[in-house]
Amino acid sequence: MEDKRIVKVYLDDEKEPFGSFKPPVKFDLDTTKITDGKHKLKIVAKSSSGVEGIKEIPFEVKNGPEISVIGLRKDEIVDSTTSITINAYGSETNDEFVIKGSETPKAIPAWVWAILIAFIGFALFYLIMYWDSDLYNSFF
Repeated sequence: MEDKRIVKVYLDDEKEPFGSFKPPVKFDLDTTKITDGKHKLKIVAKSSSGVEGIKEIPFEVKNGPEISVIGLRKDEIVDSTTSITINAYGSETNDEFVIKGSETPKAIPAWVWAILIAFIGFALFYLIMYWDSDLYNSFF
């Protein structure tokens, strides 16, 4: 009896499959040839009795550099002058490490400042309340 099983793999809404295989299938999907953005892998399998099954797997390709923007958020309402910082860095594998531009500069979070101010305030309170010059003995 002839094996009529076949698996066809489509990318997005293409009419022609980019691959037809006999099951089981194992292949490497080279995403460097696919544009960045949302895509869909559609798998159509036909059994030996001719019955088709379809599975769609959505995925996102991001081969380009990571883009970080500070100072403007999605759907934000702005007025006047807005300072914006843009950084783009990728995962290139080369022998050099570029320090400049490797990280996006960010401000120190407000909660860190609040903890620091509370700590300094407590230290001053303790110093003022419990300082006694009699406790200070000079070695000289």
